[in-house]
Amino acid sequence: MDTISKEATTTVPENGMITKLLLKENVVSDQQLAYAARVRSKLTTPKTMIDTLLDLGYLSHDLLQDILRNNRVNVRLGDFLVELGYLRESDLKQALGIQSESKGKQRLGEILVDRGFIEDRKLLEALSYQLGYPLLELTFVAIDRTLLSIIPLAICRELEIVPVRREDSFVILALSDPLDQKAHDCARKFLGDQVHFVISSKESICNTLNALERSAAQPVLSDENTIIGMINILLDDAVEEGASDIHIEPMKDRLRVRFRLDGVLHHHKDFPKEIAPQLSTRIKVMAQADIAEKRRHQGGRMLFKSHKHGIDLDLRVSIFITIYGEKIVMRLLNNKTSLLDIKEIGMAPRMLEHFIYEAVEVPSGVMIITGPTGSGKTSTLYSCVNYLNDVNTSIITAEDPVEIVIDGISQCSINSNIGVTFEETLRHIVRQDPDIIVLGEIRDNFSAETAIQAALTGHKVLTTFHTEDSIGGLIRLMNMEIEAFLISSTVVCVVAQRLLRRVCPDCAEPYIPTPLDLSRLNVTANDLVGGEFKLGRGCKACRFSGYRGRVGVFELLVMNEMVKSAILERKSSYDIRKISIETSGMVTLIEDGLVKGARGEVSLNEIITDLPRLGKPRTLAELRRILGVVK
Repeated sequence: MDTISKEATTTVPENGMITKLLLKENVVSDQQLAYAARVRSKLTTPKTMIDTLLDLGYLSHDLLQDILRNNRVNVRLGDFLVELGYLRESDLKQALGIQSESKGKQRLGEILVDRGFIEDRKLLEALSYQLGYPLLELTFVAIDRTLLSIIPLAICRELEIVPVRREDSFVILALSDPLDQKAHDCARKFLGDQVHFVISSKESICNTLNALERSAAQPVLSDENTIIGMINILLDDAVEEGASDIHIEPMKDRLRVRFRLDGVLHHHKDFPKEIAPQLSTRIKVMAQADIAEKRRHQGGRMLFKSHKHGIDLDLRVSIFITIYGEKIVMRLLNNKTSLLDIKEIGMAPRMLEHFIYEAVEVPSGVMIITGPTGSGKTSTLYSCVNYLNDVNTSIITAEDPVEIVIDGISQCSINSNIGVTFEETLRHIVRQDPDIIVLGEIRDNFSAETAIQAALTGHKVLTTFHTEDSIGGLIRLMNMEIEAFLISSTVVCVVAQRLLRRVCPDCAEPYIPTPLDLSRLNVTANDLVGGEFKLGRGCKACRFSGYRGRVGVFELLVMNEMVKSAILERKSSYDIRKISIETSGMVTLIEDGLVKGARGEVSLNEIITDLPRLGKPRTLAELRRILGVVK
């Protein structure tokens, strides 16, 4: 990305140009600004004034965008990026140093993007705000090819411009560098003075020019083959990026595609709204859904063979009717090439030892894995099944659906359309002479009673549950009218877990917990002595999110006599948790998260927002001793 050739200022005053503009437009008051400045001065982790105003609720992102687009801000690009919070001052200084060494041959924007200081889209966004030019995504935009007879393709390539279309008496022209005066002069030379400039990425301009060169008359989105190709590319992209879900969402003006990566949705691309009917019809055909039905929600399954990656993909498809059309969500089920080894799921050494010897290897009883959707319960369940799978053991599963196929075990996928219901399957499982029964999920009283009865007759039962923590799993069983003495005599262990995003190792930097962090965690700075917390700055490797991959956080409750007695006495969850911590060596989810955070694996923000905070955590030193974790 080419932007401006020179940059001098590296320090943005507290009240920069954007802040002054907000005051001028009466968006914020002097009193609000003064309070934001006081708050900002007390923060341990530096924040921009704009970010502070946003955090305090004095300003919204939408309002900020409108103000910036309607008012040209006369400030150097680097200062503008810093004030917006898109770039840190230290990164700007480093980029300016690199630019100085190149003696002005490299432009600042180029350096910032190439060195991973800022995402290309963020830079384009800032330029759009600063210069008042709208952003345009050229992918699948209909290009007026007659304009290419006016501006030669070679000149378009050289200047990185694309004439898009005529609109009234104007010609809309996309360019990658809105500050390139040569591109402006050339556009006016060929097209006249009536030119409206828009900003597009260098990549989209290059791709558009390549497509125009390949075929000057090829329709962009007219036939079925193109739709098939688009869906194939979309699925290949999802596999390549490691997405767990694909969201295809009709919006007012476009079709938005997002991937769920590491548990968080990320924008992937946009399609024109016009192709939505063709796209949804093709997916319905692949998922064996009713293509004529457009007013009711539907579901289905589809198989896709990715030739690019050499794998077979199983997808669960959900079609949901919205005011703008059909929203499609596809969950990628078989995108894992191998099972996790039980020793690699992420448990601390001593917790793993207790889990294997006192739960997994126990010959009978119910083992429950709990957590919300997307917390990794299935991966942990399959790792246990894989550990127990041998030639001398009969393992039978009832799953909805079967997500990973394991050789040597009998797996049943629930399909109510043909009468293979969960209830019917459970009745037949116990007649199959199993040693181990795997229930995909305890969903109602019937499945809970079946699990308990199977354990009473000497079977080992592995299953999952949707509860907040391990104690919640026991309490919910009681609320499902399962007798307390049955729970205490059959349940051997409850594992609660979450998946937190891993701090990107390529851009991780030391992080000092703020007083607010300590307050929200209910700890003191002395409790965390010895911890080396980190936070990702954001780089190309992690898509500028600061996170890459995920880390499992666990809470293991092994049923000892004291815990069983507490259940029989129907004590509260608070009492059962206290007894478990004192007598069974249980480490809570937030405590395990703090231990992993102290090693720089996860951020404090993830721990605070994603883990239940129940009671005061113990000191870091004590937790490390209990879990057998070295620094």
